[in-house]
Amino acid sequence: MADSREQSFDKTYWRTPKSFRFEADERWSAVDKYNWSHLHAGNTKPDPDMLEKVLQSSTDGGLPPIAVSPAHGKFLQIQARLMGAKNIMEVGMLGGYSTIWLASSSPDAKVTSIEIDEDFAALAKKHFGWAGVEKQIEVKVGSAMSEMPKLVEEVKAGKREKIDLAFIDANKPNNLEYFNWCVEMARPGACIIIDNVVRMGRVVDPSAFEDPNVAGTRRAIEAIGKDSRVDATILQMVGDKSYDGFLTAIVKRDASGSSHL
Repeated sequence: MADSREQSFDKTYWRTPKSFRFEADERWSAVDKYNWSHLHAGNTKPDPDMLEKVLQSSTDGGLPPIAVSPAHGKFLQIQARLMGAKNIMEVGMLGGYSTIWLASSSPDAKVTSIEIDEDFAALAKKHFGWAGVEKQIEVKVGSAMSEMPKLVEEVKAGKREKIDLAFIDANKPNNLEYFNWCVEMARPGACIIIDNVVRMGRVVDPSAFEDPNVAGTRRAIEAIGKDSRVDATILQMVGDKSYDGFLTAIVKRDASGSSHL
């Protein structure tokens, strides 16, 4: 059942560039470009030209400019490769840019991705075809607040494998709900990443505490810190996509009580 905090989906908000705040510094962008030119060039996967095509297609399709940066996308891929992740959950697909990075971590990787906007999902599916990963991705179109409880029940019933890795990049007021459902679906030792938890430092700015995105982020961080099932930290980062950061958690104990380490 959907939580009472579920918010109505406003396409106007997601398709209005001024709805999103960014902070830029030419040094951050220059380092990202240097990184990309040397560490993701040549015989690398996903193909750099295809990735650029996906980003341009997303822009042309009217998607908001909030996909992960190329460097962050490669970080997600490397994280999945380090873990040998085969079952990956993504909450918030947008145009499928981060999804492609996750799916390309291994031919054996399977990604279940949830996207509330049917137009965004349709465009992402086209992008998956360009990347050659369409058979590795299961797309769920709908609200994560409605879809995730169904997935939890499938895992509990043995109809779906437990997840190894989760990437949460969706409606920030509901971050804690998404996180808790991911823990319920996770194996011991699984990794759960929540994006955009620093928010240009607004997460600790009292004047921003009434912002629903900041409030939802703080609610998640503070609850996760008290959750004995997991251990977590936050990494701040700067780059071509502004000043922000992500929370990374390891699941110490799954829903059945099995523990890791």
